[in-house]
Amino acid sequence: MTASTPNLSAPFRIGTRGSPLALAQAEMTATALIAAHGWAREAIQIVIITTSGDRIQDRALAELGGKALWTKELDRALLAHEIDCSVHSMKDVETIRPETIRIAAMLERAAVEDRLIGAASIDALRQGAIIGTSSPRRAAQLKALRPDIQTTLLRGNVATRLARVEAGEMDATLLAAAGLDRLGQGNVGATIPVETLLPAVAQGAVGIECRADDAQTGALLAEIRHEPTYRCVMAERALLLALGGSCHSPIAALAREEGDDIRLKAQILSEDGAEQVSDEALLPGGSLDAAMALGTALLDRASPALRQLFTT
Repeated sequence: MTASTPNLSAPFRIGTRGSPLALAQAEMTATALIAAHGWAREAIQIVIITTSGDRIQDRALAELGGKALWTKELDRALLAHEIDCSVHSMKDVETIRPETIRIAAMLERAAVEDRLIGAASIDALRQGAIIGTSSPRRAAQLKALRPDIQTTLLRGNVATRLARVEAGEMDATLLAAAGLDRLGQGNVGATIPVETLLPAVAQGAVGIECRADDAQTGALLAEIRHEPTYRCVMAERALLLALGGSCHSPIAALAREEGDDIRLKAQILSEDGAEQVSDEALLPGGSLDAAMALGTALLDRASPALRQLFTT
């Protein structure tokens, strides 16, 4: 498509949360659409939707309804035809989506690692260090490595979290490297290798959704879909589906292409990090069934107490 305006609503409306990171990811999507279709920037409108997750910052997501806090208002706007597509950090998107909405595209995945803010390494943290995080995965992984570490709830956008660490409210925090990079803060923090901290499902991936019955928008978005990212993230999400975890459940996973196949590594942990079960599998042709089988295998090896975190 080479016209200066899209052959849809004019302009083409991209829905997003209003945080600096969310806006950066919406602009990345706009740039990709411009490059793919030859549109003028004026043909695209960024529509900011305030979500429950943005409004409520003093409680953990799991207490408030989980990942839907980041998506339900965007879903409503999409289904009401107030926007043409919505942009999300894929790790914030619920495993089971409404049948009326589909994940049409993902941009090329960025760095998948976590970065530690406040210390040069996990080993360098003081005895009994207090780490701010809202992630059960990060809390469990840290405690597995350093049982002396304490965690405290830390939510808010990247700038808020960095400011609270800088103010000395806690010793350190962990943030996604991809988010820092997209905000121009690639030099902030110490990168933790995935061999030390396996990332969250879909970490570093940006997803774009549209209405399931909107074939025209789906076709436009398909042109910016990075297929290797899409295949790998969908494999990680299939694993998550098999595990049946919630926002309380510490889960880590990372899929990478190996030729036509996908190698998927995964880990489940108890909330205190005392128990962890890890495994990996080669998924023939990127088989989602094989990804789900890996999730089942992890649960089969877990203690009853650990399994309980994933079956309630």
